[in-house]
Amino acid sequence: MQLVILAAGMGSRFGGLKQMEPMDEAGNFLLDYSVYDAKVAGFDSVIFIIKKEFFEAFRDSIGKRVSKLIKVDYAFQDLNDLPAGFKCPEGREKPWGTAHAIYAARDLIKEDFIIINGDDFYGRDAFVVAANYIKSLKPGSVGKYANVAFKVCNTMTENGSVKRGVCFEKNGMLERLVESSIQRNKEGKIISSPLDGSAPFDVKEDQPVSMNLFVFNKDLMDRLNEKFPVWLKENIGDLKAEFLIPTVVDELVHEGKATLKLLSTSSVWFGVTYREDKPAVVKALKALVDKGEYKAGLY
Repeated sequence: MQLVILAAGMGSRFGGLKQMEPMDEAGNFLLDYSVYDAKVAGFDSVIFIIKKEFFEAFRDSIGKRVSKLIKVDYAFQDLNDLPAGFKCPEGREKPWGTAHAIYAARDLIKEDFIIINGDDFYGRDAFVVAANYIKSLKPGSVGKYANVAFKVCNTMTENGSVKRGVCFEKNGMLERLVESSIQRNKEGKIISSPLDGSAPFDVKEDQPVSMNLFVFNKDLMDRLNEKFPVWLKENIGDLKAEFLIPTVVDELVHEGKATLKLLSTSSVWFGVTYREDKPAVVKALKALVDKGEYKAGLY
């Protein structure tokens, strides 16, 4: 089983490359905890998707640490990595999105895999739940995807809005996934503002949301090869448009080409969407170490 970590973001809202921000006294990053938990859950290799210009710094810090624990590969998300016949438009600076990030690893993904964000802490149970789902599938399964969903109230920050995929399900299976910006209003209600510009709507405290912890079969790479050129034809002129994995999954479900099972976890999420979030994350990690869930220094 492969772990794919999306770590190419510049962390504009955080104010730096947040994937490489120490979060404990030993200098470990949130990425270290994710790889550690994934290894315990049974994953045997990790692919870091990063920007090429950060490769040496990334390899010499987290890469060298985790390579003692698990097989490590790197893929580079590049604005010019496009299908034949397409060229990156002048003025484009924003990465093409999470689905493009996975597309960047197309030559490295060889089996069922999961993806996670590089700047989120998911908790060990989330990885165990994902691993158990993969183990339950028949060999060679196609389009049997899953998402380890969190309650929206457990995925928010007091320091601003967060991007989440709002999950609408029936009998444990995804019916619709709406990529949204989510924030509490002055009245304390949680408001979801879809990124496609459609009307905002209220969500309940226990509404399941995607934190981009998806389980995929290898056939997803074929689907991305099919959909990316179509998306580019429609959106390449928009310098801020993103080819997002939640949107791709939602389309595949509606087209009958995939199903997505929603999996629940007892894990508690935390992350560093904004620099002001860091003190709370450092405190939470220390509490887990003090409880004995992780050893001091981790490795």
